[in-house]
Amino acid sequence: MTARDRDREFVEFARAQATGLRRTAYLLCHDWHLAQDLTQIALAKMYVAWNRLDTLANPGAYARKTLLRAFLDHQRKRSSRETALELAPETTVDAGPELRLTLLDALAELPPRDRAIVVLRYWEDHSIDTVAALLGVSVSVVKSQSMRSLARLRELLGEDILT
Repeated sequence: MTARDRDREFVEFARAQATGLRRTAYLLCHDWHLAQDLTQIALAKMYVAWNRLDTLANPGAYARKTLLRAFLDHQRKRSSRETALELAPETTVDAGPELRLTLLDALAELPPRDRAIVVLRYWEDHSIDTVAALLGVSVSVVKSQSMRSLARLRELLGEDILT
């Protein structure tokens, strides 16, 4: 395969995955601008490794894992303490805007890894095993953190909203 063919293949992949990656990044960071940056970081890392990824059965899963690592790396840096003041009008949930904003605010209260677990398990509907593999943690960590995170969300939102 020529370099031009590989580039064309990557561009097709990036176009197909970018919207979903950006949506996931937003759910993780609660900031559309940072979500775009994290998506670009993940796709740039994917491009650099694209020649080695020929053997991957699911490059989309690898892209999500790269995105999650970029998000968690960003959270560890001091510069990640910025706060978004305004929300973009884009929506990804069919619920009313008040409920959506309330849920996003509550998600922002969770620590980064817990937020990643909740988003992957319940928003993107991944299995426990998939979430554990993406985050590089054990299945029991995903189960226990899911339970604790949902309990925390219930405290923040009230029992009625999550049922």
